[in-house]
Amino acid sequence: MAQVAQVAQVAQVAGVARERCGRWVRWFRAFRRTRPFWGGLWLIAGGWTVLKFSLSSLQLIVSTGFGGVAGYLVGGGMILCGLIPLALPGQRYTFGLIGVVLAVVSLVVSNLGGFLLGMSLGVLGGSMTVGWGAKRPRREAVEG
Repeated sequence: MAQVAQVAQVAQVAGVARERCGRWVRWFRAFRRTRPFWGGLWLIAGGWTVLKFSLSSLQLIVSTGFGGVAGYLVGGGMILCGLIPLALPGQRYTFGLIGVVLAVVSLVVSNLGGFLLGMSLGVLGGSMTVGWGAKRPRREAVEG
């Protein structure tokens, strides 16, 4: 009898967990469809790649001056240009274009733009962010 009660309790907990997970999936789907999600994600990935390949010791960065800091600034700027349109979709044009410019600048200032991978991801993400449009409602079928 105790095992039956335990099985019922486990089933109840699993049902609650399934409901919470389903609610989260519905929220995330709605979030993803109302923002330039994939463009922002690719731009963040490009910025992280540029930043990753720019990492070096603090002593080396201080001694080299702006040339050492430029990789950090460009990579961080690309990450911010990917995050801001996710929070403010109306600003997608501005930050998408700035992200593309930073990605192209990373080719010069940061190890060939993260060995061309970070630059490519940044240009792809920035252009997807600029090209994103809000989902339009379906038109009703016209009866004739």
